[in-house]
Amino acid sequence: MGNTINMTVVGCWKIYTFAVKPQVQAARKIYDIPPPKLPGQWTVEDTLQVYGPYATRELTPYFTTAKVSYPPKEVTFIALKQEKKLELWARDSGEFRFIRDYDIQSASGVAGPKLRQGDNQVPEGIYRIEALNPNSHYHLSMKINYPNEFDLVHAWQEGRADPGSDIFIHGRAASIGCLAMGDKAIEELFVLTAHVGAEKVKVVIAPHDPRISPLQADSEELPAWTPELYALISREIRALSPVVKSAKIGF
Repeated sequence: MGNTINMTVVGCWKIYTFAVKPQVQAARKIYDIPPPKLPGQWTVEDTLQVYGPYATRELTPYFTTAKVSYPPKEVTFIALKQEKKLELWARDSGEFRFIRDYDIQSASGVAGPKLRQGDNQVPEGIYRIEALNPNSHYHLSMKINYPNEFDLVHAWQEGRADPGSDIFIHGRAASIGCLAMGDKAIEELFVLTAHVGAEKVKVVIAPHDPRISPLQADSEELPAWTPELYALISREIRALSPVVKSAKIGF
């Protein structure tokens, strides 16, 4: 665009001294773009103005099929590291219903919880959305509250001073320690979370789907408390559904 960009990246956040916000991909219409702003100054409201109509139009048929109103009252994301799937569940006043799933484009690391800064692990556990970042280096991002209380207690007991931080669900197709969803998917997830309210969104991250095979701490390298963590994760997922759900095979 002819402008000089000076950028500093911190985790999935970015700080610019000057630039112009790139346009939305041509395949997705731009709706009432706000006046130009310096990157780093975009708000969630600006993002909803640009992506909200498109994302709502894309999501609404899935909610209609599941007989859940849009926006719903509560949302749960189930992220399955081995399967590279993120399931979207939602409810009004009744039980949670499966809405659809998304492909996870990238999730670094292996099975097992995140333990320290720089281990490149995607965390495992039960989290909340802590912040929405419309100025992400990865298009858009949603920060989860890792380390949560469970993570902090066990880090303290084991003398791990730096369990890591800045874990996001974000766009693009590459990541280190985060869940990269691709740009189209993160637009939908970001808009949905903003419409529902971040405080009403839960994120469950598992090494694999416990509805297919039990979560087991079968490596001596895993912490002694891993079975406790896996029991909590399994209970959360099975409370939503005892069987696997997939939008791609007609469930």
